[in-house]
Amino acid sequence: MRIETERLVLRDFVIDDWLAVLAYQRDARYNRYYPDRWVDRSDDEVRAFVQRLIDDQREQPRRIYQVAITLPETGEVIGNCGIRRKPGTEWEADIGYELNPEHWGHGYATEVARTLVSFGFRDLGLHRISARCIADNAASANVLRKVGMRLEGRIREHQYFQERWWDSLDWGLLEKEWAAASDR
Repeated sequence: MRIETERLVLRDFVIDDWLAVLAYQRDARYNRYYPDRWVDRSDDEVRAFVQRLIDDQREQPRRIYQVAITLPETGEVIGNCGIRRKPGTEWEADIGYELNPEHWGHGYATEVARTLVSFGFRDLGLHRISARCIADNAASANVLRKVGMRLEGRIREHQYFQERWWDSLDWGLLEKEWAAASDR
């Protein structure tokens, strides 16, 4: 898979991408909203993570589109994103995205999320797309709001990491809502 956006290229992973993934996944800013087990991931764990994404690319029919986010000028991997069909259904998927903190604040996450939503509805023929973010992650919630998702609920204190309980927010968007929006 390869999709070019206005400023980015979303493409399937290759094994050599693991070093770039390791670099941002070890960044304390990135790990603010992730369980402790992510903070000290070994080289082998990150390499295995990227290999698993590559293996998912070969699945037929493909259900998981977890791809590298790259800068077209340099090819640098600055994050990853994905749209994943939910088990047992062809009509619903969830999206997610993560960026190297060095590239936060440039609107890349919104650009990526818009692209994933469009791909899901136009190319995959989905009826519904959902997302979940940690409630404290206002930046991620803003991205989901900007792409037209509606807040559907709050799951209270369902995750425990970094020595505290965390709430999550569930978001959703229907194809008819997306199609009716004027900026699509």
